[in-house]
Amino acid sequence: MAAPRHLLLRLWGLGTLGLVLSIAAGAYWWEKQLPERLQSALNANNFEACIRTSEQLAALRWLGDGAPKEQALCRRKHAEQLWEQGDPIAALALQQQLVASGHGDLDGDRETLERWRQALKDQAVALFRQGELQKALDLLEPLKGHSRSSISQLSATLMEIWNRNQLEQRRLVQLVEQERWWEALDSINKLDHPWWQHQARATRERVESAIQALDDAQAHQQHPAVHADVISGEALDSAVQDQLRQGLDPWTAFSSGCNHLGGRVEEDGPESFCRRASPSP
Repeated sequence: MAAPRHLLLRLWGLGTLGLVLSIAAGAYWWEKQLPERLQSALNANNFEACIRTSEQLAALRWLGDGAPKEQALCRRKHAEQLWEQGDPIAALALQQQLVASGHGDLDGDRETLERWRQALKDQAVALFRQGELQKALDLLEPLKGHSRSSISQLSATLMEIWNRNQLEQRRLVQLVEQERWWEALDSINKLDHPWWQHQARATRERVESAIQALDDAQAHQQHPAVHADVISGEALDSAVQDQLRQGLDPWTAFSSGCNHLGGRVEEDGPESFCRRASPSP
């Protein structure tokens, strides 16, 4: 029984050795094919296949040195391709991997990475000024891994400006509803974001027109109160504003308000005033 067992052990050992040698030979043969495949992927601008092939080549290198040059080249080319195709976040992530690997043109790759980061920040600010707050914050998010403090501070600043303008806009709406025109104008002037300023453009025109109407109406009242029968002051102001609210032009509002108080409009040179129809005793 010993001889057959010994024979089986030898056969098993030879079979295992043969299998290992076959795997090794296959891996060696495959490694020899990879440089050609790598070059073909580069020639075809198929940089995703280039990265996969370089990773396989790194895994199969017998000396354990990997394939740093090939991997760096593939990552750089693919990152540039992604950036040109309008996928800056993916491009930035790949460029960060390239710089972290320590292979390739480190100075040039770092310069490219910083240039892309600055471009993303500029794009985020531009989106913010256009009223796209959330898109701006989303664009800044991938940058936090590099300089979390400064990017977080920028995001917080954008949100603070947005929220402040949003609250001021709500206050402006209330002031206009209450016809508190001078306060409303002050509120408009506090808006310091281009998008919110644009949103308030029509409101600004309405407020400025209302203030001009009040100024015109008051100009008609400007006359020395040397006559006891001249109607002026708060009563006339209130009557004129009531007429303005009904949509009358300033002069008509002044005339109607004067008539409503029992007076008539008289002109004295460049000035006009409201005199009682029957002089006071």
